[in-house]
Formats: sequence, structure tokens, C-alpha cells
Amino acid sequence: MVYLLAVLASMSNALTSVLQRMGVEDAPVGDALRLRLLAYAVRRRVWLAGFAFMIVSFVAQAAALHLGRLTEVQPVLTTELLFLVVILVVWFRFAVGWREWCGAVAAAGGLAGFLVFSSPRGGNLQPTTMDWIEVGMPCLVVTVAAVALARRGPRWWRAAMYGTGAAVAYAFTAACTKEVTHYLASGNWVSVFWHWETYGLAGGGALAVFLTQNAYHAGPITASQSTIVLLDPLASILMGVGLFGDDLRTGGPWGPLEALSLLVLFAGALTLAHSPVVSGSGDPRLERLKDRSRQRRPRARDQLADSPVTTCG
Repeated sequence: MVYLLAVLASMSNALTSVLQRMGVEDAPVGDALRLRLLAYAVRRRVWLAGFAFMIVSFVAQAAALHLGRLTEVQPVLTTELLFLVVILVVWFRFAVGWREWCGAVAAAGGLAGFLVFSSPRGGNLQPTTMDWIEVGMPCLVVTVAAVALARRGPRWWRAAMYGTGAAVAYAFTAACTKEVTHYLASGNWVSVFWHWETYGLAGGGALAVFLTQNAYHAGPITASQSTIVLLDPLASILMGVGLFGDDLRTGGPWGPLEALSLLVLFAGALTLAHSPVVSGSGDPRLERLKDRSRQRRPRARDQLADSPVTTCG
């Protein structure tokens, strides 16, 4: 059930990425890091549709985190890129080549290998205030540094840096979510508002969404999605071990096998993220669709039909 819920969250994330990318790509350049960007987004029905899938993803992920461990749930979310390719192929009729097949096999195989070799156990510790401070401060430093670095540089760099900040914020939010679901399971829902983790969840989640929109707006999806999908599980694994006491098998051959599995997983995910199916590069249909979109402002259903243009930077 844990993996099923995590896969549902991953699929919803893929739909969110497509629809919300469509909603903010045409926003004015000057809206970056301003609330005007979100104000622009909420006026787009396609972005609101993506927001609905984001809620589905959050609920599924929260349920998975309550039943399982950070080190189990978060790596599964890398399958978002597989679902993204499926959406572009099935919905937008893109052809799948050797790159996509190799990337999908590597990502799925690496994920399965990591979960089998690491065999996560434990994860039932209650973090102390000092534990949260020791984890939260590095997260804050990395996020602030990433946003600062995103203010300059080429589009791919800015998208990657915003994506880095978003990935760390998502990982911290997942950790808060796991703790909040523990309080909810106690049956006293009012007590949830007595714990700072609830407000950490709300603040971290809002920051993650805000930085994600800036990542989509700043540059190509290959840069933003790669960093979000890859750094989120890495940060979550560290938090799972440091905060909740997740126990991964690392003795003997298990440690090297886990590291190798993660490398294969990330190589597959990067291959998918830079695939022409995802990036849209090298496909002559894109130029025809771009020309058409310049001639008229598409309605919501037209945007869905033309999403390779808006999905890919």
C-alpha cells in the first residue's frame, strides 16, 4: 500500500508539472520571485487544474509517509519522470525511442535495486527540537544560497537553482508531513495546531510551490525537473536517517550496491529529463505549434492540445 500511494503521488506530480508549467510559461519575465507570478498563475484554468492534481499528490504522499518511511516513499517519487514521458507520448503522440526506453529501464531498475538492497527498517523515532534545528538550518542555508545563485546566469542555470531550492523545501515539507500525520493519527485533530511542524509544513510547502513556479518560469523543464526529481529523494533519505532513525543496510556488499542502484536510478532519470520527448528539442512539430500559438492565444483546451510547447522550455 505504501508503494501504491507513492506511485499515485508520483503520477499526480507529473500531471501537476505539465499543467502548471503551461500556466506560468508565458508570464512576464519581471514576475520572477514576485507574488505577481502566482497571481498570474491562478487566473489560468490550466494552472488551477494542475493545482488540483497537486492536492491529490499531497494527500497520497501524506498517507504513504504515515504508513511508511521517508527512505521508502521519496525515492519512488522519481518515477514522476516516467509518468511525464507516458503523458507526452500518450497525450501528445510523441514517439518513444531508445533513449526513453533506456532511461525508463534504468530508472525503474535502479529504484527497485535501491529498495531491495537497502531494505529500509525502523523510522519510528520522534525527532527532538535539536534534531529539527540540526536538519532545518542546513536546509535553510542551501535554499537561500540556491535562490541567490538563481538571480544570475543563463536560463538553464536559473531553472536548476530554483529547482534545487524547491527540492530541499519539498524534502523538509515531507519530513514535517510525516510528523503531522502522526499527530493526526492520535485522534485529537485540534492538537495538530499546537505543534510547530504543522506550520512548518504549511510554510515549507508554500515555499516549495513558489520556487517550483519560478523554476518553470525561469528556464527549460529539463533543468528544473532534473534537480527537483533527483535532489528531493537524496535530501529525504538523509532526513529519514537523521530525523526518524530509518535504518538502511550498509554493511558488507549492501552499501556499494545501494550506491550503484542510486547512480543507475539518477542516470535513468537524467536521461529521461534530457530526452527530446520531455525537452521538446529536435521535434519539428514544436516549431509548427509555436507558430500557431503566436498567431492566437489558445483557449484552455487548445493549451492542452499544444502542451509540448508549453511543457518544454
